[in-house]
Amino acid sequence: MEFQFLEKHLKTSKKYLKNSIIISDTSSLIALDRIKKIEILKQTFTFIFTTPEVSNEFGNLPSWVIIKEVTDRNKQKQLENSVDKGEASTIALALEIKDSVLLIDEKKGRKLAKSLDIKIIGTLKALLLAKERGVISEIKPLLEELRSQKFRFSKLLLNEVLVQAKEAPIE
Repeated sequence: MEFQFLEKHLKTSKKYLKNSIIISDTSSLIALDRIKKIEILKQTFTFIFTTPEVSNEFGNLPSWVIIKEVTDRNKQKQLENSVDKGEASTIALALEIKDSVLLIDEKKGRKLAKSLDIKIIGTLKALLLAKERGVISEIKPLLEELRSQKFRFSKLLLNEVLVQAKEAPIE
């Protein structure tokens, strides 16, 4: 089965993800927390940062998530004209922290981040990296759990992730 259409969407250079700082938006944290797998982030990446705005949206974050204020509040306010406060703050923080990668799922926020040359990944790519790094042995059960928790992604994207993870796609 070929899924070349989404190959570009999921491919992210492993080189810049190897030792990078992850800055997480709320959606990935909530999605993984709902399926009781938020620790996958800690086990897959060295540093996970977020902002006070995301912390307020999420609630009680694990102690290993580093909360950092955005320095350029004017830039954050400008970004808030396009996306919500949590997304705006994490995008602004990604602009301030060199060699960071933004973990974000919302389409509008991803588009804005890309337009600012910010490296991005989504929750599904984070799970793929977790499998590649031996943190998890299978991705399919986690994708099924995410779907059961109303985390939305297409069947085509689901199957592309499964193919990249060297697991059988669903029919």
